[in-house]
Amino acid sequence: MLSEQSAATVRATLPVVGAAIGDITERFYARLFQAHPELLRDLFNRGNQAAGTQRLALAGSIAAFATQLVEQPGTRPDALLSRIAHKHASLGVSPAQYKVVHQHLFAAIAEVLGDAVTPDVAAAWDEVYWLMAHALIAIEGRLSTERGYLVGGTWRDWEVVGRREETADVASFLLRPVGGGTPQPFQAGQYVSVQVELPDGARQIRQYSLTSAPDAAVRQIGVKRERGTDADPAGEVSNHLHDTVQPGHVLRISAPFGDLVVDAGASEQPLLLASAGIGVTPMISILAELVNREHAAPVLVVHADRSPEAHALRSDQNILAAKLISGRTYYWYENDAGESGRVGLADLSDVEIPAGTAAFLCGPLPFMRAMREQLLAKGVPAADIHYEVFGPDLWLAA
Repeated sequence: MLSEQSAATVRATLPVVGAAIGDITERFYARLFQAHPELLRDLFNRGNQAAGTQRLALAGSIAAFATQLVEQPGTRPDALLSRIAHKHASLGVSPAQYKVVHQHLFAAIAEVLGDAVTPDVAAAWDEVYWLMAHALIAIEGRLSTERGYLVGGTWRDWEVVGRREETADVASFLLRPVGGGTPQPFQAGQYVSVQVELPDGARQIRQYSLTSAPDAAVRQIGVKRERGTDADPAGEVSNHLHDTVQPGHVLRISAPFGDLVVDAGASEQPLLLASAGIGVTPMISILAELVNREHAAPVLVVHADRSPEAHALRSDQNILAAKLISGRTYYWYENDAGESGRVGLADLSDVEIPAGTAAFLCGPLPFMRAMREQLLAKGVPAADIHYEVFGPDLWLAA
């Protein structure tokens, strides 16, 4: 909880800081990478930096956290904090790095806002920062401890023991720990970070969802090749994996993280798993886990894609959904309905949503926002709609 004096100051200055937060975060990253180029080389996603999406995500998270502190005193946006903490833990972020971020973020605030940053204003926003930072440090520490690792030390080597081409742009990589042993089970819906050394020496990191069953001896990840557009650069890591990694290669991989998981005690709760494009990947492990649990309540499997040929892991999705006691699939394709799909964008208007349904969404933001609006209109409470964003979380930045 913010102190009373700081809460009043933050409330009064939030419109000014909010209006300038984009400029502040842009200046922050420029300062940070000038002082610590190794962070851009080996930690931050260079593609997201070039596209500006990381800056927008940081601005959105700071604004959302500060807004909740002043509008709902005594509460925390735990869903936001959890999502960030899981990403940080998977990247190996350490508590000491929060001090580095603080130094350059507050220097950027002073540069952008100038004389408006009085001692009282600086102290109030300093309090906001450390409330958020300490909350994240605590969550990240707990996540690492639960997995039996020291903070920032979750990496180990895994051998690629198989590769399967799912579509023209999606490949699955099968992984086994170097040195043998049974991998620790993960929670269905989680992801791992993969670190690769690129030709220029940079060690870039990306997250990929696990698509195997949580208790499988061999883990599997699904990787979409990001070809790039005029607006967005091609994916450095995804193209490296597609072009160079074959069985026998060794990859450096983190422990599993991520909070798009189904409660183990939800065996009697109806579920809706809605995905689009490569957002199908976490849904595969969730479906496998539901099959293993013999989930009895209805499970609605919704997917949208360009065409049946572009629908990665469709066969796995069909097989797993058919094994459920009460599973149904609904597929939409923009270009061609195929034998069992519908033409157009995903539309739940004629899909019966059972009372008490919990929804899990993954895919492009426009798709997830459309699904959320349709679910809310059908009476699904906002608290029962969960989502995973691949890359920087821009949900709050719009």
